[in-house]
Amino acid sequence: MSLLDQTILSIDETLDEDAFHSAKERLANQAKPVGSLGIMEDISARLAAIKGTINVNLSNKRIITCAGDHGVTQEGVSLFPADVTPQMVYNFANNGASVNVIGKHAGAIVKAADIGVNHDFAPDLPIFHKKVRYGTANFTKEPAMTRAEAILSIEAGIEIVNELEALEPVDLLGTGDMGIGNTTPSSAIIAAFSGIEVEKLTGRGTGIDDKSLKNKINVIKKGLALHKPDPHDPVDVLSKVGGLEIGGLAGLVLGAAARGIPVICDGFISTAGALIACELAPAAKNYLFVSHKSVETGHRFMHKRLGLEPLIDLKFRLGEGTGAAVCMELLDLSTRILADIKTFEEVGINDVQ
Repeated sequence: MSLLDQTILSIDETLDEDAFHSAKERLANQAKPVGSLGIMEDISARLAAIKGTINVNLSNKRIITCAGDHGVTQEGVSLFPADVTPQMVYNFANNGASVNVIGKHAGAIVKAADIGVNHDFAPDLPIFHKKVRYGTANFTKEPAMTRAEAILSIEAGIEIVNELEALEPVDLLGTGDMGIGNTTPSSAIIAAFSGIEVEKLTGRGTGIDDKSLKNKINVIKKGLALHKPDPHDPVDVLSKVGGLEIGGLAGLVLGAAARGIPVICDGFISTAGALIACELAPAAKNYLFVSHKSVETGHRFMHKRLGLEPLIDLKFRLGEGTGAAVCMELLDLSTRILADIKTFEEVGINDVQ
C-alpha cells in the first residue's frame, strides 16, 4: 500500500464528541453572555474535539512553506520572473521573508520545502529537500506532471509531517506557498472541480494588468480544454493543471489529519492544496481551519466547496503562510478563552439563569 493510501486510511472520521460537548458546556457557563465571544468559542470547541481535551496545548507550532516552479509562466501569466522562486526560498532559509517575521511573533518555527523548484539547492541549506522534478510543464502544451509525480508531490508533504512528528509532536501546523505563477494552476484546480466559469475564478495574482488578466484566463481555459481533468479524480486534476507545491500542501493537510494535528491553511494556493486533500479524504476537513479571505476572486469559491469560513479578512494576497501565522495567535487565544475564563460557579455567582 502506498504512503498516500496509508495516510488517507489513517484519518479518523470522527472527533472526540465528549471533549467537544465539555467545551461547549464550559463556554456556556462562563461568566459572560452565552456565545458573546462568537467564532473564537467555535474555534476553541473544535480544537477541543480535535485534541480530545478542553486543556488544549498549542505550544509547538510549525509553518511549512512549500515551493515549486511552473512551466505555465512561459505564457506571461505573472508579473515576476520565475527565478524569483529560488531567490525567495533562500530568503525563507535566512529568516528574511514576511512569513518568517510574522511566524516568529506567533511563536512558530518556519521552514521552506522544495517540492519542485527549478534550481539546485545545496544539501546543507536548512529546508526540506523533497524535489519531485524541476518545475511543472507548461500545461497549455502538455500535462503539468505525470500522475506518478503528482502522487509523489503529495507524499512529499506527508513525509514532512512524519519527519516533524518523529522529532517532536506538532501541536499546530500552518501551510504556506511560494511559486511564481501559482495562482494560475490554483484557479485551474477550482475551475476543474467546480465547473464555474474561469473568469469568476481568476484574479490578478502579483498585480497583472487587464490585458495580462485576459491572457491568464485564456491560458487556464486552454489547459482545461486540452486535458479535461476529471473532477472526480483529484490526482488527475493535480497532475494535469496543478503544481508540485500544491501537491505538497495537500500532503501536509493529509499528514496532519492522519496524526490528529489541527492545520491552518493560508491563502489561495494553500487552499487549492487543502481542496485536493479534502477531495481525496473528506474527513481531513475536520482538522482544517482556513485562515483568511484572499483578494483572489476564486478563493471564496474554494471556501464554499470546503464548507469552511475564513477566520479573518485583512486583504492579504501574499501567501507564504502569512495568514496562517496571523491566525495561529487567534487559535492560541481561543484555547485560553476556553481554559482560563472562569465559570459563574467558579467566581461564586449562583443566581444566573
